[in-house]
Amino acid sequence: MSALNGNAQVAVIGAGAMGAGIAQVAAQAGHPVCLYDNRPGAAALAVQGIDRQLGRLVEKGKLDATARQAISARLRPVEALEALADAQLVIEAIVENLQVKQALLQQLEALCSDSCILASNTSSLSITSLAAGLRRPERVIGMHFFNPAPLMALVEVVSGLATAPALAATLYDTATAWGKQPVHARSTPGFIVNRVARPFYAESLRLYQEGAADCASLDALMRDAGGFRMGAFELTDLIGHDVNYAVTCSVFDAFYGDFRFQPSLVQKELVDAGRLGRKSGQGFYDYSEGALRPQPAEVQSAARVECCVVEGSLGVMQPLLQRIQASGIQVTERPGSGLLRVGDATLALSDGRLASQRAREDGLRNLVLVDLALDYSKAERIAISTCPDTTREAREHAVALLRQAGLKVCLVADLPALVVLRTVTTLANEAADAVLQGVGSAADIDLAMRTGVNYPRGPLAWAEQIGIGYTLRVLDNLQRCYGETRYRPSLLLRRVHAQGGRLHD
Repeated sequence: MSALNGNAQVAVIGAGAMGAGIAQVAAQAGHPVCLYDNRPGAAALAVQGIDRQLGRLVEKGKLDATARQAISARLRPVEALEALADAQLVIEAIVENLQVKQALLQQLEALCSDSCILASNTSSLSITSLAAGLRRPERVIGMHFFNPAPLMALVEVVSGLATAPALAATLYDTATAWGKQPVHARSTPGFIVNRVARPFYAESLRLYQEGAADCASLDALMRDAGGFRMGAFELTDLIGHDVNYAVTCSVFDAFYGDFRFQPSLVQKELVDAGRLGRKSGQGFYDYSEGALRPQPAEVQSAARVECCVVEGSLGVMQPLLQRIQASGIQVTERPGSGLLRVGDATLALSDGRLASQRAREDGLRNLVLVDLALDYSKAERIAISTCPDTTREAREHAVALLRQAGLKVCLVADLPALVVLRTVTTLANEAADAVLQGVGSAADIDLAMRTGVNYPRGPLAWAEQIGIGYTLRVLDNLQRCYGETRYRPSLLLRRVHAQGGRLHD
C-alpha cells in the first residue's frame, strides 16, 4: 500500500496549535488543505499564523519566498463542516473528549465518501472506542502528532480493534512522505510514548518524596549523567502539572489501578495548590521575576588520589577506567568481581540493592555505590550513595577519585538503584511490557521514545547495553526492597534472558 496521492485533499478539524501545525505539515508536503474550526474566524486566524511562521523560516534562510507562497496558497480556511465533503483524509485535533470526538466522527461518516480516511490526533483516547458505533469503523485510525507538529518527527499511527491493516500502512507511508518518522502502535492506554514515559516522571518524583536529593540535583543528574535534555521536575514544570498529572491518572485508571502507573502525591499537592509550573509562575521551581534558580548540590573532597585498584571488569562502567587513567591516576588491575578500590573505599556500580544491604550481604567495607551514566567517558556528573558506616575518609577518597576524573559528584540518600539506573531500568521494563502485549515492536518503541520525547537512547537498546541479566537483577532488587508490584520485571525480559536472545531480534 502506498502513501496518499500528493494531490489528495486533506482536511484538519481544530485550529488550535496542534491542528494548525498538522495543517502546515500537510500543506508543506504538497496537499491542498482545508482547515475548519467551530469558532467563527479561528481557522482564518490560524492560516494567517501559519503564514507568519513560514515567513520566519524565510527570514532564517530555511525556506524560499516562492515556496512560502505556494504553501500558504494550499491552505484554505473554511467556516462549515460541509466544506470537507471531498477530503480524502480528515484529521481531527479537537478537545480531548470521547463523546465530542465520537459525535464529530459520526457527522464525518455521513458527510464524506466511504473511501475517506478518518484520523484522530488523540493522545490518549481509545481508537476502538472512537470508532464504535460507526457504520465503517475500519476506516478510523489514530494519527498522533507531537507538539509542535512541524518540528517534531514522531507520528504514532494507532490501530483500533477494527482498523483495516491496509489503512495503517497507507498512513504510515503518508507520514513518511510528509517527512515524519512514523511508528505503528496498537490502541491501548497511552499508546507508546505516554505509556512508556511514565517511569521517567514517577521515579524522580518518588526519589524526591523519599528524600534522595533536592529537585535541582535530581534534574542535573538526569541531564549530566543520563543524557536527557531535561530532568523530570523542569519538564513537568514546562508541560504543566495539571496536564502531566491528568495523563498519569488517566493511564493509572485505564490499567485498573496498576501501581506501575501510580500518580504522585507530591505532584497532586502542587496541582491542588495551583502551582502548575511555568504557566502559573510556580511549580517545583519559582519562575517569578528575579527568582534565582537553585543549583545542584555537589560534594567536595580535600583528598588527593594517586592510585587505585580495579578488580575484574567494571562492565558498563569500563569507560570510567580510561577516564581515571587519563587524569594521571595510576591504575592496577587484578582479577575480581567488578570493584574499584581507592584508599579505604570500595566503589561499585549499583545493582538495585541499598548500599547498606549490599555491604552486609557481600562483606564489603566502606562501600560507595555509583550510578549509571549514558556515557562514562563524557558524563559531567555522577551520583553516589554510601552506607551509614562508610567512613568520612573513605568517602573523601571516592569523591576525590571521581572529581579528579572530571566528574561533579552528587551524594544521594541510600535508596535502591540511585537515580539514572532506577529510571532507565524502569523505562526499559515498561517498554518491554509494551512489546510483550503487542503495543508496538521493540524497534518502533525505541524510535518513538527517541524522536517523540528526545530520549538519548531507546530504553530497550539501553537495557541491552547494560545487559538484560543486569537489568533484571536491578528490577528484582528494587521489587525486594519495596515489596511492591510496581517494580515487577516484565515477562519478556525474563524470557529473553532465559533464551539468551535480544529484545530487538
